[in-house]
Amino acid sequence: MVLSILIKMEEKSAQCPYCWEMQYFEIDPSIAEQEYVEDCQICCHPILIRVTVGIEDIDIQTAKESDGF
Repeated sequence: MVLSILIKMEEKSAQCPYCWEMQYFEIDPSIAEQEYVEDCQICCHPILIRVTVGIEDIDIQTAKESDGF
């Protein structure tokens, strides 16, 4: 028997540290702490993204990949 659980993705906005444009990211709220790289949808530079999922909210931090956190 296969049991599948559907997780509703959350859409949150954050600012690109290169071009300063706001963009939206799809966040999986079932993972409490996440860190990954995603290219900016506007300027194509690599954005380092850190996500912390809390009980009431989702916090997103962005940084230039070369700078780190």
